[in-house]
Amino acid sequence: MLSINADRKLTMSKAITEAIAQEMEQDERVFVLGEDVGIYGGIFSSTAGLLEKFGPERVIDTPISETGFIGAALGAAMEGMRPIAELMFVDFFGVCMDQIYNHIAKNTYFAGGHMKVPLVLMTATGGGYNDAGQHSQSLWGTFAHLPGLKVVVPSTPYDAKGLMTQAIRDDNPVLFMFHKGLMGLGWMTLVKDATGHVPEEAYAIPFGQADVKREGTDVTIVSVSMGVYHALEAARELEREGISAEVIDLRTLVPLDREAVVRSVKKTHRLLVVDEDYLSYGMSGEIAATVAERAFDYLDAPVRRLAVPDVPIPFARPLEQFVLPDAPKIVAAVKELLNS
Repeated sequence: MLSINADRKLTMSKAITEAIAQEMEQDERVFVLGEDVGIYGGIFSSTAGLLEKFGPERVIDTPISETGFIGAALGAAMEGMRPIAELMFVDFFGVCMDQIYNHIAKNTYFAGGHMKVPLVLMTATGGGYNDAGQHSQSLWGTFAHLPGLKVVVPSTPYDAKGLMTQAIRDDNPVLFMFHKGLMGLGWMTLVKDATGHVPEEAYAIPFGQADVKREGTDVTIVSVSMGVYHALEAARELEREGISAEVIDLRTLVPLDREAVVRSVKKTHRLLVVDEDYLSYGMSGEIAATVAERAFDYLDAPVRRLAVPDVPIPFARPLEQFVLPDAPKIVAAVKELLNS
């Protein structure tokens, strides 16, 4: 049983750091490497204080050479270490995709299961703060599409700590994707309730278990990360109009808890998928296809998808806000569903 201290609240950044520190204390094979993870503590504070506690041999500031240090992390994992490699932005995976797609994701398969790759790739996702098309994408659908990678997308500090602990202990490569606006940073907090109750002791949340953040009867809203907060805000607004929305946080895309989505749709008979990733060929399409295959006869209306249009994230704030999902857009989409 986890002890719940109602007065102990952490930001997501502190929850992630605590999970990493606890695993480093328990397992000397765990170490961290990446750009500015040491002295600076990570530009999103995901490794703050670790250098002082564990020293430069286990918290390694790397050169600006993503292919180099991601390759180093891969080699260390194949030799029995358990590295956590951080790339500042998910957009930067473009410069080291060969290491990820052709090696990290595939080496266990190439070795017939005789080789493990216990590697965590941690990276920042999401827009909303005017950093344009090379620093604002989400891209979890891109990596969920690649066989061999587990993909984790937490929305709360509690989930972030438990999922990071599970990721470090997993013998497979895990992509851990946190949203910059949910880290609880003073200079970039996009939601008011970015802190949450987090037990002090270590705990792991199994992958592939979605969480029903709010129960409802009229429509199911499925999302991850920042989209969960928008969905909950929309659900509160809809409740004032007599509409009951169920909100499901997938938490991980690989493995994907399809059963939780199907179970909810069989109850509500309507589905809206909210995704800060691009609309085409992504998470929203996968969820829609799952429901079409497994619960088509239960639908009272076609599945709706609310995601980023297939354009780069704009720099200009009005244009960025236009393409990103938010609570008013969700409310409108739900009302269209109910009227269809």
